[in-house]
Amino acid sequence: MTGKVILVTGAAKRIGRSIALQLAAEGAQVIIHYNGSEREARATAADCNGAPILRANLESVAEIRRMFDQIADRFGRLDGLVNNAARFTKVDPLAMEEADWDFIHSVNLKSVFFCCQAAAKLMLTGDGGRIVNISSLGALRPWAEHAHYCASKAGVVMLTRALAKAWAPKISVNTVAPGVIPFDKTDDRIDQFIAATPAGRAGTGGEVAEAVLFFLKTTKFITGQLVAVDGGLSQR
Repeated sequence: MTGKVILVTGAAKRIGRSIALQLAAEGAQVIIHYNGSEREARATAADCNGAPILRANLESVAEIRRMFDQIADRFGRLDGLVNNAARFTKVDPLAMEEADWDFIHSVNLKSVFFCCQAAAKLMLTGDGGRIVNISSLGALRPWAEHAHYCASKAGVVMLTRALAKAWAPKISVNTVAPGVIPFDKTDDRIDQFIAATPAGRAGTGGEVAEAVLFFLKTTKFITGQLVAVDGGLSQR
């Protein structure tokens, strides 16, 4: 990965930070995207050998395109994109309003497409590249009070497959679906998920990062695929 230019969205904290740290350790030139978490983004950038940081509100297609223009101006290319940024809320489907739906889908699905589009336009001017979209266990298992979230993450899976077909052979597009990856104190619901996980434990951000790294390093002949990093929970 030495010298590869890779953008990680939502890289300031949690899984995004884990991915950025792993890529930097492999020698990649990581670009740290953030929106509201500037302090955490700067800390992650410092831990990634002084990586550049870019702010963009991913609800705005104009800001997404401006971010990729900045990457093109500074680096002249993009080798990899990791669409990690996402939102998560709990809403009773009967009480859900349009704003609840749009709050999730504007970032979890709409921005993923437009980041992929902007990245592909840059990648296709050169030798191509690799895109990894972060989905979720919620794309594979239904959660009653997270219907909007599950729909958005399931959409990421099918979007991945469609774009893999559209941009082959120059760009591979794959997705990683994390299971239970806690960074904070767990609650009863999370503890139940962990108890149901065949691996007998929760996962780590580093383990998600390993799957992302695989897709960024492997042959482009592997494309349109999904790997669940969930300790087998999606198989229960």
